[in-house]
Amino acid sequence: MEGLDDRTRDLIQRRVLKRVKDIPSLPQFVIETLKKLDDPTSSASNVGKILSKDDGLVMRILRLANSAYYGLPRRISGVSEAISFLGFKTVKSIVLAASVYKFMDSSFTGYSLDRGELWKHSQGVAAASRHLSEKLRIGDPEEAYIGGLLHDIGKIVLNDYVRFGYSIILRLVEDDGVQFCEAEKQVLGFDHAQVGGLVMEQWNLPDSYSYITTYHHSPWELPESAGEHQKVLDIVHVSNIMCLMLGIGMGADGMQYTISTDSLERLGIADKTESIMAEFVDLVSSMENDFKDN
Repeated sequence: MEGLDDRTRDLIQRRVLKRVKDIPSLPQFVIETLKKLDDPTSSASNVGKILSKDDGLVMRILRLANSAYYGLPRRISGVSEAISFLGFKTVKSIVLAASVYKFMDSSFTGYSLDRGELWKHSQGVAAASRHLSEKLRIGDPEEAYIGGLLHDIGKIVLNDYVRFGYSIILRLVEDDGVQFCEAEKQVLGFDHAQVGGLVMEQWNLPDSYSYITTYHHSPWELPESAGEHQKVLDIVHVSNIMCLMLGIGMGADGMQYTISTDSLERLGIADKTESIMAEFVDLVSSMENDFKDN
């Protein structure tokens, strides 16, 4: 099939790498806060003091903490209070979610995603991943949540280039039956999953999130040396595809992926997909107002 010439593809690859490097790092005080939340000697008031440096971030944290998803018994008015109710691990997830919101709250026309749709999808996959981790008692639910939240972050970088090569990518998908990710790679030299892994490295986040973003569409490609991350990767992979099947933030690539049967087998849910889908429907329904508020 006729596509981009080698010179154009090489130029795109160099520009993608430059754009990844140009993505702003997470603010230093956010990194300090995440470290504090990992420190068992930290107090809720100490963490609250660091976060108070950014009123906008505090407001977003409180909005997330007060969302229907967390179901707190009363309205939370301060970060220290949120920590007391939710615990350090959950607040760490909320802080990271509030910090990356600005990157996702846009339209991404290359993927046919209106403003807010990428954020909606990411929230849905994050919540579904946490739910599945808790249900199956596999891994750390908060690690699954953050992995689900960040899995599509590569789209913020690759969006413009996908838009440029969209007609070629679409022909590969429709005429040759190639998965969207593989078509991105064939046309542009990168897919959004690979780029997401590079963003995780740029932000100096733990290796597990780099593996999740890089292999969320191809969990069978995870290197053996990273086997300890296989099941959380499987959880995010399954949650992502199921959320797409439910139409949560589904863009141009939405129905171009299939669930890995190996992932279902490893998680022990090969015969439970219908009931899990029903649970996800209930979960997402409870979050509908939160999606609108954001």
